[in-house]
Amino acid sequence: MADKIKLLVAFLLVAAGIAGFYSLHDSAAVVKLASVLVGLLLAAGVAWTSEPGKRFFAFGQESVAEAKRVVWPTRKETLQTTGVVLLFAVVMASFLWAVDAGLMMVVNMLMGRSE
Repeated sequence: MADKIKLLVAFLLVAAGIAGFYSLHDSAAVVKLASVLVGLLLAAGVAWTSEPGKRFFAFGQESVAEAKRVVWPTRKETLQTTGVVLLFAVVMASFLWAVDAGLMMVVNMLMGRSE
């Protein structure tokens, strides 16, 4: 139950930051932005103290660690793969155009509208 209350407080802090943004419509943009950022930071701090918040932040850290272990393709591999994809798209578009044009010609001939 305490975690639900913490998450509700975090939501209310975000809402307060957004409400502050709109209530400070006559203030400078920096002040309005600071209102939203303070609300978000306070909400993140409160959410982090809850069990779901701790799991969420742990998941984020594990995701970053996993992304660091990924073997990213080299520039050459990326350019080659992009070239193959573009070539395939052009070939497939040409094939579909030829089939469409052929079928249109057949339909026109069957309907007696040869042009």
